[in-house]
Formats: sequence, C-alpha cells, structure tokens
Amino acid sequence: MQTYRTLLKKGTAILEDAKIPEAGLDAWLLLENAAGISRAWYFAHDTEEVSEETAGAYLELCGRRGARIPLQHLTHRAYFMEYEFYVDENVLIPRQDTETLVETARVLLADRKRPRILDMCTGSGCILISLLADKEDCFGVGTDISGDALAVARRNAAAIGVGERAVFTESDIFSGEIFQEKDGKSPVKYDMLVSNPPYIPTGEIQELQDEVRLHDPIPALDGRGDGLYFYREITRQAQQYLKPDGWLLYEIGCSQGKDVADMMKQAGFVSVDIKKDLAGLDRVVLGKMPSGIDPRAEQ
Repeated sequence: MQTYRTLLKKGTAILEDAKIPEAGLDAWLLLENAAGISRAWYFAHDTEEVSEETAGAYLELCGRRGARIPLQHLTHRAYFMEYEFYVDENVLIPRQDTETLVETARVLLADRKRPRILDMCTGSGCILISLLADKEDCFGVGTDISGDALAVARRNAAAIGVGERAVFTESDIFSGEIFQEKDGKSPVKYDMLVSNPPYIPTGEIQELQDEVRLHDPIPALDGRGDGLYFYREITRQAQQYLKPDGWLLYEIGCSQGKDVADMMKQAGFVSVDIKKDLAGLDRVVLGKMPSGIDPRAEQ
C-alpha cells in the first residue's frame, strides 16, 4: 500500500537526486497540487492510501521538476504581493525583487485622485494588477509584444477582480494603436509609467540557471547588447505619454542603476532616485516629469 507519507518521501528523493534546491518544499507543493490537499489534511491523513491515479500524476510532476521545469509552471501558481497569479511558459514568473517596484509606486500614487497607470512589458500583469487592487479609483493599461502573455494578464485581472479597470493591449514599446493619434485626439497621458522590461544582456542569457534559460520566454529576458535597449527606447519617448508631474519607474538589474538614472536625467526627468531591494541591491530607478512642460516641445 502506498500512503501519502511514502509518496511524499519518494517525491522528495527524486528532487534531491536531481539536486533541486529546497527539494522537500517543492515535493510538498507538488503533492498539494496533485492531490488537492492542505498541510492540515496531510498531517491528519498521511497514512491513508493514495489512489494510483494521484500517485502517478504526482511522480510525473516530480520528474518534470527534476528536469528543471520551474515549480510555478507545473502548479500554474505564483504569489506576488498579497495575490496569487496564474503563470505559464508565456510569462516571467513574478519575483520578490519586483515587489520593490510596486511598493515604491504605491507610495507615489497614494495621494493622486483617479490616477492612470501605464505598465509596459506587462507579462503576467502582476505589477499593474497589484496596483489596481490596492487603489480602487485607479485605471490602467498593460502592454506587451506577446499576445499569449496578454491572455495570461487578462485572466489574472479577472481573477483578482480588477478586470473592469484594466486594458491589456499588444504593442512593441510605443508602436501600438493605443499610442497613436485617433480622430484628431492625442493619446491618453498617464500619471505613472511603470516597467520591468527585458534587461539581461543577450550574451549573459546562456549563463542563467536552467529554470530561467530553458523555460522563461527569451523575449521577456533579452535586453539586447548591453541590457539597456528598452530603458533607452522607453525613456526617450515617455514624456509624450506622461502628465506633468507624472512618474516613470523601472525595475533594473542590480548593476544598471547609474546608467538608467543618468539616462533619465538626460531626458529631462527630475527627482531621479535609485531604490534598493530587501537584499540591499539597486532595484528601482524613478524620476518625475517636470510640471508645466509640454512634452511635444521635446520632440
């Protein structure tokens, strides 16, 4: 007879043999997912017999995790800020580092009435959705070059209850229809532009851990030659889409703070600052558009 306890031991052994970090935790989370049980239930029923169907599904998941498929791609669950997000192979897995960006944005938006947010390279939508969920008078647009990623973002917005205040639309930087003049009207301007763009230099992608290199979408990682391509392109055009006193916020790689901050200063942003994450590493660069500036004068 195979019990839940013996099955968990088998799963843990598979992951340990594959040298998966935190093998015991991953083995448990996969059992929770495959069997639909909680920890409390497990401790009360760990000696009960497991069905062959559940055991087979669980051991298959452990084998796939041993092959370095990310845990979150197997469970389709990722936790970010206070929320659970659906993820799959079409989006980057939300990471704790990015919470620094959201926390910084929340402070800056706190006193703004009915603010509009633009989230570029939105992926799973975790940044925009977390901000909308925190501030009920907020409206946002998320853009991404991947239609599959946008489908994930829409699913998450609906699940977390902000779907009516979020629009997700396909765009390669500012090329999308939403940024074009229509019927003689200029595009909408935003109180804040946030972005966690691709920022890994192309040559460094092959050095990343297998879970990232083999299973995250490469276009969401690749920041071109020096990793700064998207910061340059967004910063160069951002003032056309920001209100006076609007904020531009980026997540950055920990060695990119000075380069991105200098870029923003040269583009005319003021109050430029670099924020550190919980590990003490540079993680967010922010700057404000000057008040009273007509962005068309910068073109």
